[in-house]
Amino acid sequence: MTTLLITHPAGLAHATPTGHPERADRLRALDRIFEQERFANLLRDQAPRGEREDIIRVHPADFVDALGEATPAEGIVRIDSDTILSPGSWEAVLRAVGGACFAVDEVMEKRVDNAFVAMRPPGHHCETRRPMGFCLLNQAAIAARHAQAKYGLGRVAIIDFDVHHGNGTQEIFWADDSVLYASTHEMPLYPGTGAVGEVGITGNIVNAPLRSGDAGDKFKEAFESRILPRLETFRPELVIISAGFDAHKNDPLASLRLVDTDFGWVTKKLMDVADKHSDGRLVSILEGGYDLEGLAQSAAAHVTALMHG
Repeated sequence: MTTLLITHPAGLAHATPTGHPERADRLRALDRIFEQERFANLLRDQAPRGEREDIIRVHPADFVDALGEATPAEGIVRIDSDTILSPGSWEAVLRAVGGACFAVDEVMEKRVDNAFVAMRPPGHHCETRRPMGFCLLNQAAIAARHAQAKYGLGRVAIIDFDVHHGNGTQEIFWADDSVLYASTHEMPLYPGTGAVGEVGITGNIVNAPLRSGDAGDKFKEAFESRILPRLETFRPELVIISAGFDAHKNDPLASLRLVDTDFGWVTKKLMDVADKHSDGRLVSILEGGYDLEGLAQSAAAHVTALMHG
């Protein structure tokens, strides 16, 4: 297997206030673990800047322009209590978007088997016209639309195992049966969406909520009973993962009890889906994960699975 790691130093320049869980140290923790010898064969590249035409397939031009213009020259601007713009934020999110689309290109053009985009800020809470929950633009949604527009794909699946429900991705694809959105997440928890009955207009939304305190057995059961069977019937031509690692047992923002091997397990299961239906094509995009050690160990298990199957 050839796995590509996509990063960029701009991800460190999205500044958040002291004590904010979504901080640059998250990427530093990943940088350190991917320097280990076991990742010597990991291909690496830097994220290009995202193209406006890719972004505005998901987010309206006036929204994108306003967000760029709101980025301050100094200090911080609070979009809401959690979501921050600092002088480096716009470049960071453009590189995050660019990295996601670049990953799609590398996988679709068979230069690599799969890719992991280790950038910040995360994206899955950002709705069509509403940044929230640390998220400024929705990278996974933009990557899916890029794949459809450039490569003519009819069916793209986005699977989200972040501990928080990806309300933004759900809202964007609510009425679009060309994209399947499937999520495991803790409920009740921010942002309050993700009930089993939220299925989209065409049944293309699959929510498998978990309860506080649930561990790997319940997580695996949710995937095996609800998400993997739906992926089988959908037959995606590309698998995109919203890879949040905040369901880890040590994460400060939630109370699921996953461990690093659970993330390795689900990665292999999704690779099996990609092998069967998508010619192996899989792109993973970092979302949450706020305990630095838990994040690093879980991402390492995820990328190890991507590299070795």
